[in-house]
Amino acid sequence: MSGSDDLFERAKRTIPGGVNSPVRAFGAVGGTPRFAVKGDGAYLEDADGNRYVDLCQSWGALLFGHGRKEIVDAAAEAAGRGTSFGVPTEGEVLLAERIVAMVPSVDQVRLVSSGTEAAMSAIRLARGATGEDAIVKLEGCYHGHSDALLARAGSGLATFGIPRTPGVTAGAARDTFVAPFNDLDAVASLLEANAVAALIVEPVPANMGVVPPDPGYLEGLRRLCDEHDALLIFDEVITGFRIAPGGAQERFDVIPDLTVLGKVMGGGFPCAAFGGRRDLMEQLAPAGPVYQAGTLSGNPVAVAAGLATLDLIDREDPYATLEETAEDLEAGLALAFETNGIDATINRAGSMLSVFFREGPVRNFRDASEADHERFARFFHHLLNEGVYLPPSGYELWTLGTAFGDTEREAVLGAASRFTG
Repeated sequence: MSGSDDLFERAKRTIPGGVNSPVRAFGAVGGTPRFAVKGDGAYLEDADGNRYVDLCQSWGALLFGHGRKEIVDAAAEAAGRGTSFGVPTEGEVLLAERIVAMVPSVDQVRLVSSGTEAAMSAIRLARGATGEDAIVKLEGCYHGHSDALLARAGSGLATFGIPRTPGVTAGAARDTFVAPFNDLDAVASLLEANAVAALIVEPVPANMGVVPPDPGYLEGLRRLCDEHDALLIFDEVITGFRIAPGGAQERFDVIPDLTVLGKVMGGGFPCAAFGGRRDLMEQLAPAGPVYQAGTLSGNPVAVAAGLATLDLIDREDPYATLEETAEDLEAGLALAFETNGIDATINRAGSMLSVFFREGPVRNFRDASEADHERFARFFHHLLNEGVYLPPSGYELWTLGTAFGDTEREAVLGAASRFTG
């Protein structure tokens, strides 16, 4: 089998930049991206035969690690019955019922195939329901790559320093207002000056690195939206089913009007959803006039994997263990950096964490962008050489799964302790 260097050269001839999602290209850290051939629990194996403790976990999608048997078996069984039908299945109903039962804000839910599609559709629904065009988003939050949501976003846009992308019309940009995260006064000013359909936010941003909300911030967004007749949308593509069974809205006890879901709910398969109050969701076609559709929405293989994942959550209730493991990792990293005289701030929420090479606190995108990202690139390659795979950008989150245990923690901390800057 060809190694990663050869595969990357081949890929660049037929795939723009050699990758199908920009941050995979190692542009922020340099070097050649690793081409995966296998995942096993907490580990990733590449095309050169290297084995890594994987702290990416498919960008947070794998709550139970790579290749969890119950999920793989459920998907394989479903695929044996048919990979796509284009007609409804019982599995879709079962998954919708489970989401409604688990996520506090969701009375009804529509299944789609990606987080981008879910966020785009939620915004369309909010505009259709309110009759307003404008939306508010928070700087550094990423909601996929639809036009209206790319303004000053996180994830790959932050990684590559792209404030806005060619191809997004002036009209789309004009309808999107942006405020700093963790700044209620800025949001209040926008809502007072403009008629707005909705405010969309990652309740715990994880695409500028992990940046927890200040105490009272999410409650403040809820209050401001109520005062100005704007809908509140939580983008829980990352936090949904990861930091609590009902996501960030359960953890922080703040209920949005609409919720966007993805990643964990598909067990590693392309599966996402948006849902919310019944009166809003029933404005979607065919029940109402707001159109949204998708040939592969509710794909039976992805739905089966999602149901198996939610079954595992019910059966194992992994959150306390994940939190304890993440706390231990956070403390060990902090000690390693302090011992080696390296300024670093570690932000964590549940089993999600990020390292920013700067003095803290890191409360918003400006703080995150002022970290030493060149030092992060050196740290990334140091850990890679020691058998630990991090997301290849200082603007992305590290995530743990239930397969991550004492052995993996000690491997990461041992490697970190040998990093001198």
